[in-house]
Amino acid sequence: MFAVVRTGGKQYRVAADDQITVEKLDGEAGSQVQLDVLLVSDGGALKDAGKAKVTAEIVAHNRGDKVIIFKKRRRHNYRRKNGHRQHQTVLKILSIA
Repeated sequence: MFAVVRTGGKQYRVAADDQITVEKLDGEAGSQVQLDVLLVSDGGALKDAGKAKVTAEIVAHNRGDKVIIFKKRRRHNYRRKNGHRQHQTVLKILSIA
C-alpha cells in the first residue's frame, strides 16, 4: 500500500515506515503531522484520497547540501558568487489510513 502526498509544493510517493526529506515543517522532533493525500493505492487498485490520512513523525531538522550560484558576464569584469543551504525536515511515515 502506498500513497502520494503533497507538502512544500512537491509530491512524494510514500509507504509505511519510509523516511523522506521535505522542506521545513513547523514542529519539534518527535511530534506527529498529517500530510495532504492526493492518491492512495492498495494492491494496484486506486482509491479515493478524500478519506485517506497519512500520519508522519518528525525525526529531525537539518540543512541540505550547499548550492553555489555563480553569475558571470564575460568581458565586463562582472562576477558574483553566492551560496544557499535549504532547511529540511526528515519525516518517518507511521501509517496510511
